[in-house]
Amino acid sequence: MSKINLGFLDGTVFSRNIQRWARAARKADETDLPTLRRQRSRARLLKTHIDKLIHVADERLALPVVGSNSFPRPHNADWAWRPELWRGPLPVPGISSVETKSMLGDEVTLFHDCDYSELTLRQLRNLREEDLAPYGLRLDVFRFQGSFLSVVVDLPEDGVTGLKRTHLIRMDAIVEMEKPLEIFARLNVKHGPNTEQIVRELPLHEQKHQVEFDLAYTNLNEKRVERAWIDLIFEGPQMNQVILRDLTFSRRPRAHL
Repeated sequence: MSKINLGFLDGTVFSRNIQRWARAARKADETDLPTLRRQRSRARLLKTHIDKLIHVADERLALPVVGSNSFPRPHNADWAWRPELWRGPLPVPGISSVETKSMLGDEVTLFHDCDYSELTLRQLRNLREEDLAPYGLRLDVFRFQGSFLSVVVDLPEDGVTGLKRTHLIRMDAIVEMEKPLEIFARLNVKHGPNTEQIVRELPLHEQKHQVEFDLAYTNLNEKRVERAWIDLIFEGPQMNQVILRDLTFSRRPRAHL
């Protein structure tokens, strides 16, 4: 009963406040100046809080939900992951004139060999209904005089723990670009003093940008695996904008032949 009464009173107070401000707005042309000045100060203070609430509410209520880790994965996957940049807002959402080895968040690093950087990295909010990832990554490249450009994503410890040569690692991406370019994905697995590398080209002409890395074709020492990372390598990126709407990883044991 108390909850009903509180709800009723809350609604009544809200309605009365709306009516009071509506009446003040209608009479603003004839209100005496001292009163109008006081009303303006209170209205500005109220507007600040309302604007903040609307901004946060729009951010949280927009699709997809912030923090979402929902995405299709193989039915027998023993690990699946979406990096933090695509899950939730970063403290620093973007960088301009990006220097090599600059990080956006804790898991994504940009590498290049340009003497003068005309690159920008920015996290953006995905608002399309078909997007599963709450956020995306936009890379703007203007003049580019270097020989390589790559975005490196460090895989977490639980994606490396128990990694075996019988595993397949899959990467799924949703990519948009202003004009066509080649993008290669290179898996790097460090084990002891050695690093195994597998390179795949993203099939951008297909609807699903999916690549798989089969560790059976490597000389991986399963007992000495230390870390793993993915290089996304962009060929001829000048005067282009690339948006990675989503980036996810999973691994599963390969079928025994």
